[in-house]
Amino acid sequence: MSDPIEPVPGHPGAGEADAGTAEAEGGPPGPVLPASGPAGAPPLVAVDAMGGDHAPAQIVAGAVAAARDRGLRIALTGRPGQLRPLLAEHGVTAQSAAGHGTGRHGAEPGEIWLVPAEDSVDMAEGALAGWRRPRSSIAVACQLVRRGQAAAVMSAGSTGAIVATARLRLRPLPGVSRPALAVVLPTRPGPTLLLDAGAIADPKPEMLVQFAQLGVAYAQVAFGIAEPRVGLLSIGAEPGKGNKLTRRAHELLEADPPHGGLPISFTGNVEGSDLLAGHVDVIVTDGFTGNVALKTLEGTAAFAARQLREAIGGSRAARLGTVLQRRGLRELRARLDTEGYGGAALLGLEATIVIAHGAAAARGAAAAAGLAADLAAAGITDKIRERLGPPRGGHFLRRPG
Repeated sequence: MSDPIEPVPGHPGAGEADAGTAEAEGGPPGPVLPASGPAGAPPLVAVDAMGGDHAPAQIVAGAVAAARDRGLRIALTGRPGQLRPLLAEHGVTAQSAAGHGTGRHGAEPGEIWLVPAEDSVDMAEGALAGWRRPRSSIAVACQLVRRGQAAAVMSAGSTGAIVATARLRLRPLPGVSRPALAVVLPTRPGPTLLLDAGAIADPKPEMLVQFAQLGVAYAQVAFGIAEPRVGLLSIGAEPGKGNKLTRRAHELLEADPPHGGLPISFTGNVEGSDLLAGHVDVIVTDGFTGNVALKTLEGTAAFAARQLREAIGGSRAARLGTVLQRRGLRELRARLDTEGYGGAALLGLEATIVIAHGAAAARGAAAAAGLAADLAAAGITDKIRERLGPPRGGHFLRRPG
């Protein structure tokens, strides 16, 4: 059993747990972490401190900010030798407190635990890292959820490695063949959810129907929309447009959901020009197309921002006009600020996984941890189970004797 670390007065506490959590199956006992805190306390979020372009410094700073500002309960996974000095910079000291019971620390809102992980996944690594690095910080974070000691995971690491590791260590929800990556697009009057944004590049048409159910559950929980409108991304608005995948998916989305699933408010096809139009609440597509669409939007937004900065600074009159439009420009910048959206949610597994942007700084990491806590607290997995219908049996029938 490990010794907790005494919280600094007025700051988040920090406790240190056993590294045995990293074992995927059959390993040593995991760390003693409270699965639930006091009544009304936020769920515990396992944060991969070593994932991201600016890890671990910015991830630790974001975790501390989330604990202080929102009272989140955080379990940081990574190398304690690197994380303790970073916590100390924020007034959180890794001070041994032998003699205190492990059940008390970490249960209160705003406290932070350290869970050692001896390995980490590089940003350049892909899906195979999930198999090659069973003791990585993201693997340890997923295992905390698998053991029921955390409710959600946040990482800014390699998307391919995160998806592969999560699929390896977390069970899919009943009725979900593959998980999908959901991202929020800054549309008006309300946001639009795009999925899949890169988890499954070549899904079957039936999976797109499952993605629609995942997206509807997200929109109901996160956006408060009672009956989200669902569109299928294609090359034309007519039902017969698109490749074999989209044509068959269109037929399935128009039909009644299988296996007793709840009905979907399907409005038909949407084109690429409709991504930011706000005509629907959920846009469904395959992971390859969705990722290309997302990266195209990001590049276009960056190009437009550069052109706007050059235009408003090109003359004295333009600069004067900028002063007069400060409020509107601030609102526009806030709407297009990716750090404020938290990140992409990997939906369809037994727990909430939020993937922050790889270049996320402290504010983006804090927002991503907050999104993971909010989705877990709102019961996103229970909502998905409800929408997909009653659990079904196995795929294989016993041969009659």
